[in-house]
Amino acid sequence: MANPLEVPPYLLQSLIPSITAGTVTCAQAFGSEIYVGCSNGELLRYALDPDPDPAKLDVHALLSQQSVPSGKQIDELILVPCIARALILCDRQVHIYTLPSLDLVPSIKPIRHVETLVVDHNHLQRPAATSLTATSSSTSTNFTTERGKNDPIDLCVIKRSTIAMYSLSEDKLTYAREISCRPGVLCARRSGRHLCIATSDVYSIVDLAGAQMYELLPLSQVPGTEVAIKPHILVISPSEFLILSWTGGSTLGVFITGDGDPVRGTLEWPVHPLSACLDYPFLTTLLPNGTIEVHSVETQTIIQVIPAPDSGEEGRLGLVSCLGGYAVPSFQRVEKMKKVKVGLVRGGKAGLEVDMDENLIRGEVEKMEEVEKEKDSDVPAVSI
Repeated sequence: MANPLEVPPYLLQSLIPSITAGTVTCAQAFGSEIYVGCSNGELLRYALDPDPDPAKLDVHALLSQQSVPSGKQIDELILVPCIARALILCDRQVHIYTLPSLDLVPSIKPIRHVETLVVDHNHLQRPAATSLTATSSSTSTNFTTERGKNDPIDLCVIKRSTIAMYSLSEDKLTYAREISCRPGVLCARRSGRHLCIATSDVYSIVDLAGAQMYELLPLSQVPGTEVAIKPHILVISPSEFLILSWTGGSTLGVFITGDGDPVRGTLEWPVHPLSACLDYPFLTTLLPNGTIEVHSVETQTIIQVIPAPDSGEEGRLGLVSCLGGYAVPSFQRVEKMKKVKVGLVRGGKAGLEVDMDENLIRGEVEKMEEVEKEKDSDVPAVSI
């Protein structure tokens, strides 16, 4: 048996060859569906269209296309499967849509004057609502569900110099309270009572319960850096974050607790990544030249490198984590699916021969069911 570390954990596969509705600005996926936001305010919904021919891969077909109310660029798209809702940030407004149909929730008015939006990471990992998985066209059986009405999720809406806290259920948005913060927040991630934020110059931790903020590391440790450094914040565990800081010659990844204390070791990249995604225990990063590096969070070592695309191929714009997992078409083990001749026997020995044929048929059916399950395999992240 091969050592698991010798087997590349990630493969690149084209799911939607081209999108003509507009320039892609964000994307998310869950189950058999992919949701895409565009620079012209178009919101697209794709779903796997099963092909009856087992020798052909299923393809993602466009189910719907609509414009967000403002018609402006869609900046962020967050799926919340546990309440079957999608949060869309566009033109500094947050709109709430249903999943999977992408209908506006009429009972919830948009939140205005929003700089950035963040949902409690722990709530994003809750099992999907039964209403969502029951209506999903996914052929996968690996997406967990929870019967009954799920609890509301907690989110933070970050405005120019304040953090507004809300809870959201399927049909109701409830305002909790507001605390002050540094102006100019570009990026934020929340885990429970701790919120990690980044402005253009420094990372900070906010204790939401105690309304206190502590500075951590600068985005760039080189004074007078002229090039803008993109902040990256990842939630590693319920009490741990990862932040990336440019040193001048490389970028360091530092693991910190919700109290701001360093843990584990550090990660290092020769250049500052464009994107960073977690699929524990793997951390994938996209570098400016198109190379994708995969690190182990536990050992802080590189375990896989996906080379940059060849000259003439389309460039890689970013990586996106899809926490709930999603299905992709695959030819893996399709060679086990084959036609089998079944003889029909009459006479005294029919019982024995028919039993043998039934066992053969049963075995082949089980193989076909296994292949069908693997034809739409679950994967943790999508690149755009």
